[in-house]
Amino acid sequence: MPKPELPSDLVSELLLGMRLRGIAYRRIQLSPPLGVEFGQVEGWAQFHFVARGPVYLRSPSGSVHTLSTGDALLLPRGGLHALLSTPDQPAQDIAAFESATLCEAVSSIRACPKGCTLDGALTFSGCMEFDLGSMHALVSLMPEVMYVGTLLERQPEILPMLEAMEREARSERAGYAAILARLADVMAAFIVRGWVECGCGDATGWIEALRDPRLGGVIAALHREPGRNWTVAELAAEMGSSRSVFAERFLAVTGMTPHRYVTELRMRLAVQWIGRERQPIETVAYRLGYGSAAAFSRAFKRIHGYPPGALRQQHEARTDAPTYEPTARSPHERSPVATAGH
Repeated sequence: MPKPELPSDLVSELLLGMRLRGIAYRRIQLSPPLGVEFGQVEGWAQFHFVARGPVYLRSPSGSVHTLSTGDALLLPRGGLHALLSTPDQPAQDIAAFESATLCEAVSSIRACPKGCTLDGALTFSGCMEFDLGSMHALVSLMPEVMYVGTLLERQPEILPMLEAMEREARSERAGYAAILARLADVMAAFIVRGWVECGCGDATGWIEALRDPRLGGVIAALHREPGRNWTVAELAAEMGSSRSVFAERFLAVTGMTPHRYVTELRMRLAVQWIGRERQPIETVAYRLGYGSAAAFSRAFKRIHGYPPGALRQQHEARTDAPTYEPTARSPHERSPVATAGH
């Protein structure tokens, strides 16, 4: 039996704070017997579109997926993965290949053996900063690989966009690189929205609360007013039940108390507002309902293990970097930004 879809108004609430911004894009020509490996960069997603196939994706878990012309996919958590000319082909770090600049943030790579005359596969790939704002915990519940093909029956308007991407990538007309970058951003957003609209796949836990019309309304209210000094009585009234019934139902479905949920929600928003939007810590503290910056800082450190000032320094170090060259990183090497919101 299919999972129930989420209410459309709640979907809008969930995606209101979505941030999906391309950092770097590559048009990649890939001929046998080569493969290119994309390093693990915490906090960034990876998008791939196949303009000419076949090509094989080796996912972060090691599984191999066959991709055909017109396929598009998103790895919402990125991770160490590779595009291969043959399923069992070793891969080289993509930074090892020479690249040519096409336009701002877009480069071209020809991963072909010396003297190769075959066209081989052609892909367009984008590394993206991906954040769902107050609902960023959803990212950890998403599948490792998300395909656009699962959306075509419900959203046939996507097909002409995929066909346009294929034409642009192959024809190399004037301005094609910038057009491809914008289309990649839109396609990745379509994939995320499609997954949420379909009820978030097999995700469990507090997703069940979103499918519950009454409890879902409470979750939406919390996300609309995270800085409000909510009481259990007020939340129970939103649900239309007694305090005891509400508290029991909320804990059973989400796995945490309402107070804990609100605290974690506030801290996820704090990561976005301080780290990415660079809002002053004092401003964020008051927006989230704390009486002082000191009280907010204590709560932030209790949840994340480091003060909010360290988050800003870490994010500035990342965003001020002059180039993006992903390198493999141990899964155990997690930065404050990487751990925030998970």
